[in-house]
Amino acid sequence: MPYNSLKELPASVKDHLPKHAQEIYLKSYNSAWDQYKDKKDRKGDSSREETAHKVAWAAVKQDYEKGDDGDWRKKTS
Repeated sequence: MPYNSLKELPASVKDHLPKHAQEIYLKSYNSAWDQYKDKKDRKGDSSREETAHKVAWAAVKQDYEKGDDGDWRKKTS
């Protein structure tokens, strides 16, 4: 199910990602939710929700990296 706001994101996202990264996650998740609604468009037996979460995390990882403390930070060039 798509998320309507940052407040609805899973705790694993809200508790560790900065606001901008949460916004990336939300937008990417919702986009993937729509894009992968048909099972034939997903890899393997992944559910629609699982696929959307994978896409969202991949989008976050383009600009952010996980620190030793478990929190995510903007990548430095």
